[in-house]
Amino acid sequence: MESYRFNAILRIASIALFFLIWQISSLFLNIELLPSPAEVFSKIIEEAKTNELFFHTFITLKRVFISFFIAMFIGTFFGIYMGRNKKLNVFLDDWLVLGLNVPALVIIILCYVWFGLNEVAAILAVSLNKIPMVAVIMREGARSIEKDYVEVAKFYKINNNKFFFKVIFPQLYPYLLSSARSGLSLIWKIVLVVELLGRSNGVGFKLYGFFQFFDISGILAYTLAFVFLIIIIEFIIVRPFEKKVSVWR
Repeated sequence: MESYRFNAILRIASIALFFLIWQISSLFLNIELLPSPAEVFSKIIEEAKTNELFFHTFITLKRVFISFFIAMFIGTFFGIYMGRNKKLNVFLDDWLVLGLNVPALVIIILCYVWFGLNEVAAILAVSLNKIPMVAVIMREGARSIEKDYVEVAKFYKINNNKFFFKVIFPQLYPYLLSSARSGLSLIWKIVLVVELLGRSNGVGFKLYGFFQFFDISGILAYTLAFVFLIIIIEFIIVRPFEKKVSVWR
């Protein structure tokens, strides 16, 4: 309990220091280049009152989660099979290297050119950028599975359901969580680029509008609000889930 309180105090102190540095910096710089925290929070309230903030944030979150689940499902599927099947790994390895090294911007532009400026192209572009990274992480996880455990499970003829949840999943879950964490942080950044380039709504679209009018307070307001939302998701969903699945340890 004491450790929990101490960690909470440290987090609060860290956040307070961040805003203090921000406030001091805004005093020494041009107010148009770096608005104070108070001005940015005022902009957040202003956007919230008109429902603009909630509408565009919801649209972006929807794209983030759809792209996230598509990338996690496909990347995990191919990653595990590549890690367990040497021939398939050799066959798809160059594809994986290509996917990892093609710039995200190129994939986004090509999807918009090929499929048009629509929602399908946006989701596809984001998913394609994330799938190779998930596949690489899960491939390493599949390679690390202890063969002795698999052999014991086969010897006792454990059914497929128990085999996966009792033998395979406990060994894969650290890699699954790692790919999920990195995926969530990467995908929402790519979604903003996708929205900036070819959508008429979302946080990225709003940021582009603020950029055109050099509205720094608006840019910081939407950025701060969305990051805060991602942090809430981290503490309410990701970390409790991580603790639940690690009970076996």
